[in-house]
This record gives sequence, structure tokens and C-alpha cells, in this order.
Amino acid sequence: MRAPVPGLATRATSVAGSPVREILALTARPEVISFAGGLPAPDFFDTEGIRAAYDRVLAEDPRRALQYSTTEGDPALRAAVAERLGTKGLPTDPDDLLITGGSQQALTLLATALLEPGDVVLVEDPTYLAALQCFGFAGARVVPVPSDDDGVDPAALEELVVRERPKLLYLIPTFQNPTGRTLPADRRAAVAEIAERHGLWIAEDDPYGELRYEGDHMPWIASLPAAADRTILLGSFSKIMAPGMRLGWLRAPAALRRACVIAKQSADLHTSTIDQAAAARYLADSDLDAHLVRVRGAYRDRRDALLGGLSNALPPGSSWNHPEGGMFIWARFPRGHDATAALRVAVAHDVAYVPGAPFFASDPDPAALRLSFVTHTPNEIREGLMRLGKALVIVAA
Repeated sequence: MRAPVPGLATRATSVAGSPVREILALTARPEVISFAGGLPAPDFFDTEGIRAAYDRVLAEDPRRALQYSTTEGDPALRAAVAERLGTKGLPTDPDDLLITGGSQQALTLLATALLEPGDVVLVEDPTYLAALQCFGFAGARVVPVPSDDDGVDPAALEELVVRERPKLLYLIPTFQNPTGRTLPADRRAAVAEIAERHGLWIAEDDPYGELRYEGDHMPWIASLPAAADRTILLGSFSKIMAPGMRLGWLRAPAALRRACVIAKQSADLHTSTIDQAAAARYLADSDLDAHLVRVRGAYRDRRDALLGGLSNALPPGSSWNHPEGGMFIWARFPRGHDATAALRVAVAHDVAYVPGAPFFASDPDPAALRLSFVTHTPNEIREGLMRLGKALVIVAA
């Protein structure tokens, strides 16, 4: 008789898969116009500049580019990231940074280094789905902070901090995923002061901050004196260079950063040497800021095309916001409508979105949905909205 093998770890069976990834697989057909994925528009990848960077790296120093490298990351890339942060108001030394496999790995390393099973993590309501997965795998107890159109409510946050004694507060303060909202400067200051007063870490995730189409730049929480020694800033090249390179970074106080380095050594030793070297060369040889001017102009037009057509596509009584940047619009059907159920009909009409319910740590809103506007052209967006409107008429019938 063959004995059964041991079962999976509890965390492997208690954390659900990503509905967003499942929807992307469902809508992979080329005829589908998808507002579901947070996918940068491939027509704006600087293919020639990136190819030239790889070619130059392989021509100049192939032995180094194809070899193992240090866990902390390519010195030239860390120096380039530090310089970009410094010019935008956050003085940073290259040694303050750890290069990661996208900001998603940075979040995983942070959870590994910081969280014990049962530790409390506070999150916005709703929040980034993959962050909920990450904290779930760490065994943390995730508690949502009451939030409005401007993000977390500082008074509610302080009440929860006193009651729950959390170890970590996770925020996407600028153009949040999934809602696209931005935390105002006064609330950022209040969050920093709460963290200083009560003693907790802040994970400030900023993958979208350079995609601003209107309004003024907001200071990073990490730049505020009250929270400078307790804020971990996470960044990414996925939205501004190319997601396939899987490059992100983590900026953290020394002791926590060192713990994340050790966690990364156990995970993958280091991020791809050649991808880091190519990114550093690209930043040295190309004008990323000029490239981003073009990207932001196109994305702004796409955002406006989506905003301009929602009133005809969504059922009467629906609502939505007007993000100043980023990749997402957050909408709600009228009370009584179910965005998950309606999605099946939408996909049958070759259009897709992401239901909002999975983004909530508790008490999901079944009528909420997330719409991404960056992947398709304005004309494709308008066609997608026509399909969506027809599908939702059938749902309402």
C-alpha cells in the first residue's frame, strides 16, 4: 500500500488565487477589449532604447552581465534610482536601496522580514489585491481602515491603531490600486504623526506616482520627518519602463533593509544581473523623463475617453471618480447590482473589467468595479464602452 504524501501548508490552501489573473486568462482572446488588467500600453514601450541598452551591456561587459551578482543590486542602478528620488524631494543614498524583482517582491520580502503569524496589518479599504495575498501568506491578520474618496480617514486610523496595535500600515497613497484616489498632503502628515506617536511601520507603495496627468505632486510619506525612520518606500520600473524586466526597489531604514536582503538571499539570491545592467544603461543613455511626457499625454487622453463614455455605458445611478493620474477608475453600479455576475455577460460581448469585491479585506462591495484605461486607444475604449453598455442592458432586463 502506498502511503499518501503530506498535505500542503495551511497558507497554501487558505489564500485564494488572484481573480484579476483569472480574468486576464479568460479575456486573452484578441477580440476582447479589456479594462481589466493594469497593463501598460505596449505601443509605448521604448523598444529601440531598451534593445540598445541590452546590446551595449552585452557588447561592453558580457562576463559581468551574465554572471551572478550581489543581492543588494547593481550599484549603477541603485545610484540612478537614488538620484531620481533625490531630484523629486527625497534625498537617498544608493546604499539605502535594495533592487527587487518588481515591487511585488519588495512587498513579499518586507512581509517575510517583518511579520509574525497573527500580527495585525492595516490596509486601505479597498486595497491592492496582491498585497492581501502577500499578507495572507505571512499569516497576518489584515484589518481595513475606513476610507473615503481621499483615502484613509486619519481619525479612524488612529482609533484602530490604539485598539489593534498593528505592526504595519500598508498604503498606496498616490493613484491607488484599485481606486485611483490620492491621499491629500494633510492626511499624509496625519498618517506620519500617528505612526510616530504610536510606533508602527508604514509600507508606502508607489508604482504609479510618475503617471500624473493633472494636479500637484504630493510629498512621499517617507519624506516627512515624523515618519522618515519608519517608512518603507516601494517603487517599480514596471509602469514607466517595461513590466517584463521585473525590476523594482525598496528603500528602508538600515536594520529592516538588511533583514530584507537576507530574505532575498533565501528567495532568489539576486535580481537578474543583465536586466539590472540594461536598466542602468537605459537610464544613463536615454531620457526617461522625455519618454514619460509622451506616455502621460497618451494616458491622459485614454483616461478622458473612458470618463467621457461612462455615463452612456453604465446603468443610471452609477457613480465613478476622476483620478488625477495612474491607471484606474473606480466605479459603482446602483445598489442591488452585482458586478461579478454582470462580468459574465460582458465577457460574452467581448469586453471585460474587474469586479471590485476581491479588493476588500472584509465586507466587499458587490456593486464596485475597477476599470483600467491605459492599455487601449481612445477609439478602442469607446468601442469597449459601447459593448459594455449593450451587455449591461441585458443584465438589467
